[in-house]
Amino acid sequence: MTRPVSRRHFLRTAAAVALAPTVIPSSALGLAGTVSPSNRIALGFIGVGGKGMHGMRNFAGCAEAQVVAVCDVDSGARENARKVAGLPPEACYNDYREVIARDDVDAVQVATPDHWHVLPAIAAARAGKHVYCEKPLSNTIAEGRALADAVERYGVVFQHGTQLRSLRNVRFACELVRNGRIGDLHTITIGSPPGLATGLHPEEPVPAGLDYDLWLGPAPYAPYTPWRVGRECGYAGWYFISDYSQSGWIAGFGVHDIDIAQWGMGAERTGPISVEGEGVFPEGGLFDTVMTYRLEFKYANGVTLLMTSTDLNPHGVRFDGTEGWVFTRGQIDAEPKSLLREVIAPDEVHLYESKLHEQNFLDGIKSRAATITPAEVAHRSTTPGLLGGICLRLGRRLEWDPAIERFVDDPEADRLRSYTMRAPWRL
Repeated sequence: MTRPVSRRHFLRTAAAVALAPTVIPSSALGLAGTVSPSNRIALGFIGVGGKGMHGMRNFAGCAEAQVVAVCDVDSGARENARKVAGLPPEACYNDYREVIARDDVDAVQVATPDHWHVLPAIAAARAGKHVYCEKPLSNTIAEGRALADAVERYGVVFQHGTQLRSLRNVRFACELVRNGRIGDLHTITIGSPPGLATGLHPEEPVPAGLDYDLWLGPAPYAPYTPWRVGRECGYAGWYFISDYSQSGWIAGFGVHDIDIAQWGMGAERTGPISVEGEGVFPEGGLFDTVMTYRLEFKYANGVTLLMTSTDLNPHGVRFDGTEGWVFTRGQIDAEPKSLLREVIAPDEVHLYESKLHEQNFLDGIKSRAATITPAEVAHRSTTPGLLGGICLRLGRRLEWDPAIERFVDDPEADRLRSYTMRAPWRL
């Protein structure tokens, strides 16, 4: 039985409660190494295959991040991501536009095939969502310019997936070059992995759970084969098919190394003025992008950038100057060895420091400061690889004007800065 409460007892108890301190768990306030739910950044993940899942896991390890949506045209990939993220079925999407339409999504990660980077990223920027986009930024030069302009126009924070910039040795190597420790820089040599060849593969039925038409998107229609969309060759096949990766592995993988090279020489917001080279292409078969190659870029500052496949040079970036050299790609080596013990003085050039690429993106969203790889830099790092692909496709030397981003008196080459998208898709 309950005992009746007198008015005097009720008022005395209420007053005591009002005067007592309110105890809120520190985790709810973002203390004790956590962030309160209201201060977390809600992220949607567009493309959750291998690279997309890796990025999602990295973001999930950041206190400020909250995974709220996953999207993929492959139902198996998105269901796996949903389970890993612990999301309900209604947070799982086939079409990226549904993720972008959610009011509670603050930012997106785009980790789709190369031909699907720019359209979702621009749509997200237009909707006021911040964008983390995997490399290479774009499939064509015109797409990259459109995306960089959209990021600027809509004022969103952008991060490019050239994660090597967030490694200490890479930054230190570039600081050695920028501060003249190797003397006058004259040559940069890049070794980057070659492309692949394969045979002809017959059309197969589209497997259940794959929205193949949406996978193709703006690319021309082509019959389905797992070699086109899967990893039968050890890598995703679309890396080596020009409909989805116009310059193949030169841009798809080499963008990491080009980004380092331009950072080290201080040319991350410009580009080369000419390119020439030669390459070996598959003789028939599904894959049609260059395998082994040698490209030579010239820059207005007098530096020559030599980019080859790794059959000619080791994987990484070597800066050669009049007084020594430094080599990096995560690791670091130099000659003389004393360079490795150098200390960059407070009044010298110190490059942007980031210790984790995903955390740097989240910090940029909170502070509205530029990330370590903003959209303009991403576009400029992607462009040389795309230029190289055009050069090899045409089989001749090309002159490039990085200020206006057009070839010099070369309408044929200019036409290859873009391509006609399959309806209804367009920039």
